[in-house]
Amino acid sequence: MTGWKAQDRVAGVGMSFVDEAKFFVKAGDGGNGCVSFRREKYVPKGGPDGGDGGRGGSVIIRATNKLNSLMDFRYRSHFKAERGTHGAGKDCYGAKGKDCIVEVPVGSLIKDSESGEVLIDLANDGDTYLAAQGGDGGLGNSHFASGANRTPRYASKGFPGEERWLRIELKLLADVGLVGLPNAGKSTLLSKLSAANPKIADYPFTTLEPQLGVLQHSFFDPCIIADIPGLIEGAHEGLGLGHKFLRHIERTSIILHLLDISDDNYRENYSIIENELHSYKEELADRTRFIVLNKIDLVDPDMVKEIQHEFAADGLKTIGISAETGQGIEALKEVVMEVLEDAKTKKLNAPSEVSEDEAEKGEQEE
Repeated sequence: MTGWKAQDRVAGVGMSFVDEAKFFVKAGDGGNGCVSFRREKYVPKGGPDGGDGGRGGSVIIRATNKLNSLMDFRYRSHFKAERGTHGAGKDCYGAKGKDCIVEVPVGSLIKDSESGEVLIDLANDGDTYLAAQGGDGGLGNSHFASGANRTPRYASKGFPGEERWLRIELKLLADVGLVGLPNAGKSTLLSKLSAANPKIADYPFTTLEPQLGVLQHSFFDPCIIADIPGLIEGAHEGLGLGHKFLRHIERTSIILHLLDISDDNYRENYSIIENELHSYKEELADRTRFIVLNKIDLVDPDMVKEIQHEFAADGLKTIGISAETGQGIEALKEVVMEVLEDAKTKKLNAPSEVSEDEAEKGEQEE
């Protein structure tokens, strides 16, 4: 991802963020076939020449990097394609109805509203999904002519287009996710790592919606950081604000667990967030993560070292910072960018997977 694209995706994210919606799609009906007979001078008893109806337009959902939230669905919940036009005489076929293109942000998950079944995951720019198929056009009377019936005076009607209710959920495509208890300092850290301007205050739940920022450091490619609203104990069961936004942590490559070590209960606070992440998605336990020890400026240096050794004994990587003063921020940027760069290199060098059928086909050709 280039720097410009990353910034374009982040612009305006903090304004009225919407990450789930329910909407109705209706494809166009097919046009009716035409009943018509050839009428020309010097051509007595002309045969049937009714044209077919046009096919109805379809509703197509398309992912785009130009959008960052589902804000448009707050003002519009019904999407309908045009119906096909009717057939006409002289074997004139009706025109196809215009498709309805519904643009959604990259990372959108489309589900069936009733069953909850996941229909498609639009994870890449340009991915499309046929949400509702347009109806076929009806046949003109020229199709029904036969030796026994040379003048059919009937045609078929167009078929109705598909219609249904769908649900869309957005999972942000961020490289790094910030998690932690309310007032851990996530918003302050995001403002130091990027040019984002999240709300910062000395009371809990100042962040009511996910915030995005672009981290640019040295010669590395820019990456996107997502500040997930403060989690509390029981968030995966619907308590607090975090349960609405836990899905946004799923696609991140790195999780930064921000911990306020000026709080005497820092170890208990750490366990609360970790338990919530594991309870929500078991695979998050294997995600690359760093324990970011925040507010080291309020703690004795020896105490900071002791806490780092404590976490290291459990095999956990820690980085000490002060989001308020900026201490350790550059070191944190360096570590994050290096980990992302290594992951990108491994992905590029990884051998491509070949299916068994393709392997057998290759052996036969040899």
